[in-house]
Amino acid sequence: MGLFNGLFGKNDGESKKEEKTIPWISLTSLDQLNEIEENSKTKTQVIFKHSTTCGISRMTMNMFKSGYDFSADEIDLYYLDLLAYREVSNETGYKFQVLHQSPQLLVIRNTTVVAHTSHGAIAELDLKKYV
Repeated sequence: MGLFNGLFGKNDGESKKEEKTIPWISLTSLDQLNEIEENSKTKTQVIFKHSTTCGISRMTMNMFKSGYDFSADEIDLYYLDLLAYREVSNETGYKFQVLHQSPQLLVIRNTTVVAHTSHGAIAELDLKKYV
């Protein structure tokens, strides 16, 4: 049995890798877009648009999460499930003048998108430049 447990990832002697906690704020309403715009005057606002049915989106989100190293005091980080909140996703593009992509990351400062990217380039974006 020990052999099978080791092969399939169960090993009681090893400590499990602790998953990093990300301070996500769920973006679920159109009103929040106005709040994001207003709050961007004093604090960096970031929107992560994610497709829950897309493997590339899931992989990108995992890479983003592993490199995310900011406190809630530095950045407001919004998570948008674009399939569940399609209207919010569409309005995000209109409001901030960014063509929709999935997955996609938008960085908003002083009411304007100062950076945006999609797919694998999300993990490469240096958010420190915008804090």
